[in-house]
Amino acid sequence: MADQAHHAPENSLPQTHYYSVEYPGYVQPASVPDAIRNLGGQVRINNVFRRNAPRAEVLLELSLRPDSLFSHPLPGDVVGTNNLVLKVTKRRKKRQREQNGDSVAVGEYKAEVVGVISRTVRFRSMVDFQYEPDSTDPISMLRRSMQHMDVDAIRGYTIPAERADYNPTSPAPANVHPSLLPAPQSNLRLFPPPLFSRQTIPQAYNFRANTASVVTTVLDDETREEKKRMINRMRWKGYGPAAIMFTDAEIPRNPPSSVENERATVNQTLLEKLVHRFKERPIWTRTSLLNQFSSSEARDILNSKPLLPLVCYVFQDGPWRDTLVRFQYDPRKEPGARFYQRLYFRNANHPISRPSVVTRRQDRSSISLQARNLSDHSESDIERRKSHIFDGKTITKETAAFQLCDIRDAMLKDLIEDPEGLRDVCHERDGWYTSHAFERIKTVLRHKFFSLLDGRVATDRECQALLAATEAPGKTTAATRSQKLRTGKHNMAKGALRPEDAAALRLRATLDRNAKSRLMGTEE
Repeated sequence: MADQAHHAPENSLPQTHYYSVEYPGYVQPASVPDAIRNLGGQVRINNVFRRNAPRAEVLLELSLRPDSLFSHPLPGDVVGTNNLVLKVTKRRKKRQREQNGDSVAVGEYKAEVVGVISRTVRFRSMVDFQYEPDSTDPISMLRRSMQHMDVDAIRGYTIPAERADYNPTSPAPANVHPSLLPAPQSNLRLFPPPLFSRQTIPQAYNFRANTASVVTTVLDDETREEKKRMINRMRWKGYGPAAIMFTDAEIPRNPPSSVENERATVNQTLLEKLVHRFKERPIWTRTSLLNQFSSSEARDILNSKPLLPLVCYVFQDGPWRDTLVRFQYDPRKEPGARFYQRLYFRNANHPISRPSVVTRRQDRSSISLQARNLSDHSESDIERRKSHIFDGKTITKETAAFQLCDIRDAMLKDLIEDPEGLRDVCHERDGWYTSHAFERIKTVLRHKFFSLLDGRVATDRECQALLAATEAPGKTTAATRSQKLRTGKHNMAKGALRPEDAAALRLRATLDRNAKSRLMGTEE
């Protein structure tokens, strides 16, 4: 009992939680607003301490010079702590006179725990060098314009000419020896980066010069002076097909000169096969063209960048958008090119999300491995070679991108080959078809394709009913809809969603309701 009398009493801690910021500086009561502003504001501080905050947001930066746009902030880390918040109360009593005559103030102190500090922001990094570029430099002026959203100044910005000389900005004094002069100043205008590394310990860089870099002599266009430059001999060179817009008057007759120079380096056998394919058919989609080759050949065509640009060009918009067209062939002047027009529908139920870099690399590796192990006459290869064909009964992918000549469905072929719905002049959106005829083709193809995605084959009777519902009196005609389209070159002939989609959904709902009624024995 005697030992228990000396034990401290147990008190439960309060449930109130506090968060603290160890500010690396002197903060007076009047300067608290300035300290909060330097930390990014109260909203930023609240987000850092928010429960289940994303890892990317659990970082607080302290800007010692918030008015400088190029100032390097000091990073702070949020760490877990088990500190207590004490409330100390001091009560003063009246002065008491001691025996020796001195007056002493008697006070009473009381400490109380009011909360627990579970998380704290600490700044342990050293303050890095602070940069202040020339305020009159065009880059500094552009950064200020972006900060204040000065649209006129941003639009008026032009990239200044870059000089690679290292002459001093001011003439050297005549009475000073050249060896005592400071180093020449550079005109490279090295501005601070937008982000600084958080690594405080220097890493072993092990710098080595690029073995592919060689010294090359170049001639200045203005002064005709020879200068030495480092050139990377192994730099990547991109080869892409020549691209034109639908409104361009001329079509490419030959490949670009940079691609033509690589003709001798490509696989001549594959090049001859590609030329032969384009003689058989002047316009292909990339999928339909690669399906004409074996898996190994298709892989070689994709890996050899100059192959396709040597035999074809592409349209960036219009009814032949993203198709490969043979040189010297202009589909805008050939009515027979209507069979090579391309239809594309997005699948709204399976939105396309951009995968990560790692995912794309893994997909490419797996596809390459499958292509190596895939026999040219296997069942999978035969199915691959038919992926560009639509027969109205089977599908191999969840996006509809077909050329009209690759559609084998009987009803759609009748609509495609109907000579009544043609134009005399090629149109930028509908090609050689009238708007009414082209809308009918897209309506039927859309309904049949998405019905297959739902696991059933759409009948011709359903499509006829859908066309009748779409063309009923009071409905918006295709010509009126085409006038309301927003003029955007990239969106031409893409098959954007139309009001007939609603009619297709209503028809599908009616069919499902009738089927359910038949099963229950109460057919409507």
